[in-house]
Parts: sequence; C-alpha cells; structure tokens
Amino acid sequence: MGTFDPVKWESKDFSQNYIADYKPYNFVDGEGVRCSLYVSGCPFACKGCYNKVAQNFKYGKPYTENLENQIIEDLKAEYCQGLTLLGGEPFLNTEVTISICKRVREVFGNKKDIWSWTGYTWEEILRGSEDKLELLDLVDVLVDGRFVLDLFSYDLDFRGSSNQRIIDVKKSLAEDTVILWQDGNYK
Repeated sequence: MGTFDPVKWESKDFSQNYIADYKPYNFVDGEGVRCSLYVSGCPFACKGCYNKVAQNFKYGKPYTENLENQIIEDLKAEYCQGLTLLGGEPFLNTEVTISICKRVREVFGNKKDIWSWTGYTWEEILRGSEDKLELLDLVDVLVDGRFVLDLFSYDLDFRGSSNQRIIDVKKSLAEDTVILWQDGNYK
C-alpha cells in the first residue's frame, strides 16, 4: 500500500461492498434508537479496535438491494431516530454508504438523522476524494478520528478514545470550521 496516507485511499481501491452486520433498533450507536449498518473493511487497523473482524474488506456478506429495502422499512418505525454507519470504514465503502444515505434522504428527508463513525479526521475527509465529500454532505453527526488505545475511557459519550470528536456536520460545513455536536456538551 506504500506510505500511510489515508487521504489518498479511495473506496474504489478497497471496497468489496460487503457488510459485517446490520442491527436494527439498538441504543448504543448514537443518540436514540438507531438502525446500525456495519460495513466491512478498514485499513486503519487501530490497536485495540473493538471490531477487528470487520477490518477485512471481504468479511461478512455482500450488500444487497434487499438489505437496503429492509433498512428503509426498519427506519419507518416512529420510535427510530435514524441510521448509523460504522465499520469497518464507512468512508472507504462509499458505494454502499452513499446509496443507503441517499435512500434515507429520499424517503425521510431530514426527519431521520444519519450518524457515522470514521477513522478519518474531519480535516482528512475535507482533503479527500469527491465520494468522501459526498458522503459527508449526507451525514448529520460524525464521530471522527482513529481510536487510540492509550486515550480509551468507558466514560466517553459515543466515543472510544478522547481524541475523537463528535461533530455537527451541517453546522460545520456552513461555518467552514468544526462545530461540536451539542456544542461539545458531552463527555
């Protein structure tokens, strides 16, 4: 793979369009009740990764139109707040993640929110490929940055390590600077 420059990594060179798992109606992958899509493949390979099996781009099963339709049906539940993208690395599986995010926006507009975790930092995504920027534009809340085992704490809201930020994507794009979700009022 050459030098470690994740900004140059592109989905077309990595993704196999596999998903590691799909979990409807959970309470741990963002605010409220969520449908969580775990994509397969992540070259960051952070030490202490909680989902190491999903680092393999061929782990799990292929993403299908049937699964996408099931996710949309599951999201129709009134009590379900939105969709969460995790992995693996959502920003290196953009054929899958952009497809489902566009469907969510077509069906629900902004009534359902979209969260995504990523090993990329906000700044790396902004310098990245067009597909990364397209996905970012579809997301409402981004938890960014690589997991750092030495910065791990059980006490953190929606993050594994304290270097990771919870970013309000829409406000950040509008202001052209990082604006933290809930103005940083989280632990």
